[in-house]
Amino acid sequence: MTYLDYSETTPISLDALDTYNKISKDYPSSIYALNSLGESSKKILDDATKEISNMFHIMDSEIIYTSGASVANNMALIGAALSNHKRGKHIIVSKLEHPSIYQICHYLETLGFEISYVGNDEDGLISFDELKNLIREDTILVSISAVNYETGVRQPLKMLRQIIKKENDQTLFHSDLSQAIGKMSVNFRDIDLGSVSAHKFYGPKGIGFLYKNNLVNITPLMYGAKKAGELPWTLPLPLIVSMKEALKVSIRDLEKREKYINLLNERVISKLEKLEGIKINKTKYSIPHIISLSFDSVSSQTLSNALSNHDIYVSVNKPGEISSSVMAIYNDIDRSKSCMRISLSHLTTVLEINRFLEIFEVEYKRLKI
Repeated sequence: MTYLDYSETTPISLDALDTYNKISKDYPSSIYALNSLGESSKKILDDATKEISNMFHIMDSEIIYTSGASVANNMALIGAALSNHKRGKHIIVSKLEHPSIYQICHYLETLGFEISYVGNDEDGLISFDELKNLIREDTILVSISAVNYETGVRQPLKMLRQIIKKENDQTLFHSDLSQAIGKMSVNFRDIDLGSVSAHKFYGPKGIGFLYKNNLVNITPLMYGAKKAGELPWTLPLPLIVSMKEALKVSIRDLEKREKYINLLNERVISKLEKLEGIKINKTKYSIPHIISLSFDSVSSQTLSNALSNHDIYVSVNKPGEISSSVMAIYNDIDRSKSCMRISLSHLTTVLEINRFLEIFEVEYKRLKI
């Protein structure tokens, strides 16, 4: 199998899987159980949380465990909106967000909140001037993803925070960090709220967390949790400790891994850009892990199916679906209709890339006729 869809989900690392199996076997008790096994489970949870917080130089209390980034996005946006509605009902998001963000915004509009969409330049970078002009006295929240999930465009979170806080120091800054963690260093102090999913960095599915600065208040979406701000669920100890192990591995040797992935990226692009009818959706701010393609006369879905027949897996948009991210950067409907995403990893081998390129060219030329 040639797997080139790491931005959708990653295989769980052996370290994370071994940890999950061990904790599941040796610590079956709930952390809330009033016995010695429950106490031991609670200590393991606390130690794991401490390790995660140390990795990102944040407080243990600033980590709220969730089932993934989509839930964290809901908690951050809806929770912040409801908590600050008396101060204002204006929210700003970018045109380069994951669909889950837009669905939340549509819901908030039904509650009376006003959503503004900040634009970007031709390289996909958020327009600083437009963001500055959009921020008002009643702007309570700005949400901009750290890395776009389709084109890989990386945003300067520190600069964005400075602009936001200068215009309105009460405005909260949220970022979906799903495509950033494990690919680059992230400073959580550049944001007030951040969403994380473990399955994006070789951890298990079904676990993630919301980073919430201790100075920030959000209204709970559900009630009944043991601790204020948490979800009312039995914390899944094996998933949390497994996520911690995956994080340790994923942030190790980041620069070395990025250099290797950049070489793979250059090899893919240098080959594909020579094929007629293919556009590379890349800017100088795109990270090397994500390669976005658009096709003039070939259906991305049909090409993906052809690649699947060779056990090669990539990501494409649904038939007729417009890529909002490609549209936001290029303002070209045709370019946005037939898109494919190839996502690379330090696990990707040169042999896999060579095989992909060989089969891709054959299938593309066959379908293009």
